[in-house]
Amino acid sequence: MKIYAGSDHGGFELKKTLIKRIQELGHQVEDLGTHSAASCDYPDYAHAVAANVIAEPGSLGLLTCGSGIGISIAANRHHGIRAALCHCSLEAELARRHNDANVLVMGGRLVGEALAIDILEKFLVAEFEGGRHAGRVQKIEITQEGH
Repeated sequence: MKIYAGSDHGGFELKKTLIKRIQELGHQVEDLGTHSAASCDYPDYAHAVAANVIAEPGSLGLLTCGSGIGISIAANRHHGIRAALCHCSLEAELARRHNDANVLVMGGRLVGEALAIDILEKFLVAEFEGGRHAGRVQKIEITQEGH
């Protein structure tokens, strides 16, 4: 599986840890930045990850910032992105199974390393259930024009 990763300075260390785990699990990961703990703007990385996930169907995204809030808001501005801010593994599993989430988001200042790895692993193995959830996900994608 191809995973695009991005973070700002507040999520940089957590992103590094999660990229290592993704690679250990045998997935391909592309780190779109930031590449240091120097202060930077989270929307830049949210937009880069979202654009790549949209361009490559079947790929997933991973985003981290200090709280996870700002970067998830920025990613969700993209049509076709369903970025889920998760604080526990059950949220991650349900985000994939019920919401067909394609970007996992965590807060580097809020989620510890061991928990973050568990959240990531649950997100990666869960699959969208479809069925009654498919219509709901389709409604998420409706624009103001109705399509």
